[in-house]
Amino acid sequence: MDRLRSPGGCDWDAEQTHESLAPYALEEAHELVEAIESGSRTHLREELGDVLLQVVFHSRVAQEHPSEPFGIDEVAAGCADKLVARHPHVFGDDDAGTMDEHLRRWDRIKAETSGRESAFDGIPTTLGALARAQKVLGRAARADLPVDAPAATDEPAGESAIGDALLALAARAQAEGVDAETALRGAVRRVEEAARAAEQARRSDTDSSSG
Repeated sequence: MDRLRSPGGCDWDAEQTHESLAPYALEEAHELVEAIESGSRTHLREELGDVLLQVVFHSRVAQEHPSEPFGIDEVAAGCADKLVARHPHVFGDDDAGTMDEHLRRWDRIKAETSGRESAFDGIPTTLGALARAQKVLGRAARADLPVDAPAATDEPAGESAIGDALLALAARAQAEGVDAETALRGAVRRVEEAARAAEQARRSDTDSSSG
């Protein structure tokens, strides 16, 4: 990457900025999830490499900042320091406790080390709506905050009611330990696969008739 960004390297790579690369980071993250869901080890290895490339690329761009440069070594060291700080039951003397206690401790340490004032700080606004709803519900539960989640209803009553119904499903998924986004992707994938099969069957029938 250093060679690609240096004189005599690649013009395209040399022109990139954090901002221009941002869409690629998002795309590669989605492709990684797709690889995980496909079950293909080869695909997974490839997509992990693509995600790693984004980290390397951004780290190399960051080295060129005029006043606050950093590189891949600082990124990796910060990651290691964060893991140590957020696992005092592993790297320190704290008791492990239950999983719920572990998650609450994680949130508390996260807030202390990152300067976040709210339990909801740091939830990306770019998350899918269902994923963000479930993340908000999870944070609220661990912070013992009341959540006025609407109950599901079968009566169609416009956009607001549909939104309430989706939020209720996200709350149900959170309570049952199900990732709503993954569940929805799986349902959509099943529908898509069935539709593709029907499409292929129709195409085959048409080809047979033409023959």
